[in-house]
Amino acid sequence: MLSFGMSEEQKALEQMARKFVKERVVPIAAKYDESGEFPKDVFDAAWQLGFVAPNIPSEYGGGGSSELEHTIITEELAYGCTGIQTSMTGNALAATPIILGGTEAQKKKYLGMLTSEPIFASYATTEPGAGSDVAGMQTRAVRSGDDWVLNGQKCYITNASWARFYVIFATVDPTKKHKGIMAFIVDRDTPGVSIGKKENKMGQRASDTATVILEDVKVPSANVLAKEGDGFKLAMMTFDRTRPDIGAGACGLMRRCLDESVAYAQERQTFGTPIANHQAVQFMIAEMAMKYEATRLLVQKAAWLMDNGEFSALLSAYGKAFGADSAMQVATDAVQVFGGNGYMKDYPVEKLMRDAKILQIYEGTSQIQRVVIARNIFAGKR
Repeated sequence: MLSFGMSEEQKALEQMARKFVKERVVPIAAKYDESGEFPKDVFDAAWQLGFVAPNIPSEYGGGGSSELEHTIITEELAYGCTGIQTSMTGNALAATPIILGGTEAQKKKYLGMLTSEPIFASYATTEPGAGSDVAGMQTRAVRSGDDWVLNGQKCYITNASWARFYVIFATVDPTKKHKGIMAFIVDRDTPGVSIGKKENKMGQRASDTATVILEDVKVPSANVLAKEGDGFKLAMMTFDRTRPDIGAGACGLMRRCLDESVAYAQERQTFGTPIANHQAVQFMIAEMAMKYEATRLLVQKAAWLMDNGEFSALLSAYGKAFGADSAMQVATDAVQVFGGNGYMKDYPVEKLMRDAKILQIYEGTSQIQRVVIARNIFAGKR
């Protein structure tokens, strides 16, 4: 029997997250977008409530939330500010490969670190010459006795400046492509680890994004997360499981666009009547609502399947691609509803439009999602 309703516990979680966002995130979002700083006090408060990396299992001190519950939290945080939300969900992204592939010792240590105090962690695959082409990475891992030595750079890394540790993907030999990739857990205070420039971004400016530089970084074998040839698989498994969260972030942004546009359309008058009475505006509002609802259904279906042991990379790609593209269109239409005011920083939709663009790029571009979708369809997985 199908059911599209939330449990009482999930409804309570949604309301708690919504209240937190209304009180702590919405009022300060524009300020931190302007400054490019991250509100650590808000992060700490969210951590106390269990909104940061709720996917960490209870045996390691986490909330052990379902993926559906994680998407509920993510949508609410994104409603307030997708930049702040991205930094908060960055910990879940870094925790996921450890949950999937870590040893018991690695899980106890590093997942325990994330649940014992409000710290940051980062997931690092992207390089200056290897974004969508993950197998093209050049960061090298060379065996040195019982240790490994890493050299290279990882760029566009969320929370890089704040992270206590990093999940780093590197290759033993670039010519081996995906077959040569490994994964490591690297502590921030390891000699040779440094942080490059903080990026000055178009949107999601409150989220810290910087380069991680690795110069003769010695990593013990105990911190190998995936052996040679398994790193690429772990990276893709991680993205497959976190893509519904990107769709959930898109939902939050779209719902904010819709709320702001409806309120403005009911107040703003042209030709002697509120613009809400103009059919052209009504059509844009209707499209916003449809895109939001369709994305939410895709995301929640993908999350539900994951929670019930029927994981689908195809559904995750649907939710991410459709959600990201929809969010960009909805944000663009929200600016259109606001007219000239929508182009000004005095109104929230200008920020929402800038924030939306990266959803089509990070954790697999909208074009890469279509590659994933097409390959699954031609493989008979529908």
